[in-house]
Amino acid sequence: MSNNQQRPPILIAGAGLSSLLLAQSLLRSHIPFQIFERDASLSFRGQGYRLRLSTEGLDAIEDVLGPDDFKRFYDICGKTGGSGFTLMNAVTGEEIEHTVPAKLNSRDSLIVGVARGEMRKFFLEGCEEYIQWTKKVVDYKDTPQGVKIIFGDGSESVEGSMLIIGDGLKSKISKKLSEGKIKHFDTLARGIHGQAPTPAFKGLTEGVFSLIDKSIEREADEGEGEGETKLSVITNVRSKDMDDPTLQFGWTMAGSPGLIKAPNDDYTIIGKQAADIAKSLTSKWHEKLKPLFEQMVEDEAAFWKITCSSPSGVPVWTNHPRITVIGDAVHSMTPAGGIGANTAVRDSALLGRLIREAGGYREGLTREYEEKMRVYASEAVAISYGLAEKQFGIRIDEETSPTV
Repeated sequence: MSNNQQRPPILIAGAGLSSLLLAQSLLRSHIPFQIFERDASLSFRGQGYRLRLSTEGLDAIEDVLGPDDFKRFYDICGKTGGSGFTLMNAVTGEEIEHTVPAKLNSRDSLIVGVARGEMRKFFLEGCEEYIQWTKKVVDYKDTPQGVKIIFGDGSESVEGSMLIIGDGLKSKISKKLSEGKIKHFDTLARGIHGQAPTPAFKGLTEGVFSLIDKSIEREADEGEGEGETKLSVITNVRSKDMDDPTLQFGWTMAGSPGLIKAPNDDYTIIGKQAADIAKSLTSKWHEKLKPLFEQMVEDEAAFWKITCSSPSGVPVWTNHPRITVIGDAVHSMTPAGGIGANTAVRDSALLGRLIREAGGYREGLTREYEEKMRVYASEAVAISYGLAEKQFGIRIDEETSPTV
């Protein structure tokens, strides 16, 4: 262990899902690392919606955790059977014929999901002593034998053998690494996260439901066409939990550009203001669906912006032998298809395996990772964007659309 402690650590910017799963991989490989996170704790802000885990996502997590710890992780996941995926007219309450999305079921003919916060908490286990909170990463610099992180207060990290950028789509250093080639576009579509106690869902059977409202109207912003607008909500109902009224199920609302607007365009607002907008937008929905919003936990409601990285694919930048990027920092996606988090954990598994096989840093490692990552991540972004084009009417022009 003493020799291991003397080795320069791998520096990880950000403590999101991909960063923490990578940390788990390094922990199991006995490779030293340090994580730097701008928030004060995991519970510092809302953790977002429930994630559906695909076959690829579960395989990646199992590859990192190993059979025993993966079983513990799988046990905390919700498993939904029943009718699977149901598309429903939110106003009439009638089912809409559709083609079942490919790969919705991931294991045991079940749809597997987990709350983002629970997933982060699980991935943090054992890594607590290697994370520093309230560390805002703003820059990096090369050193004779590695790399250092520069923080917002001007201080610097220890020298690391590598730097893994995993601090999300607003990462300053991913833009520096790629010389501005990594971009995340504001689709102008907006959403609201919410949750309600299980009795509010008694009008639905077990399964994943996509509730669609094409009838809703909005005032067109200046320069926008009138066009068809759409509001949708996706939720996951697990029958085995329905008998416990103390539990809550979550839902995620998404609206076409111009439909959902936060007060003063402030999308950091959490609570009643977001809840009131969700209730207003669904006030004409079918009676069996309205309880999801009428009984919602108002304090938990939160706005969110729907963003997406370059639909043409993950760009190619000049490779840095000691620095690379994972997760949303390189390939953010729309919620359509539920692909983003699954792609992020694939990054963790791939990069973690390459580092484990090398015993740490080696020349050419980041290049090999990036070449492989670009293939599956570019495909995932294209699918996510294509689905969002159809569902929300978004359009990204990579030359003129606004970025975040």
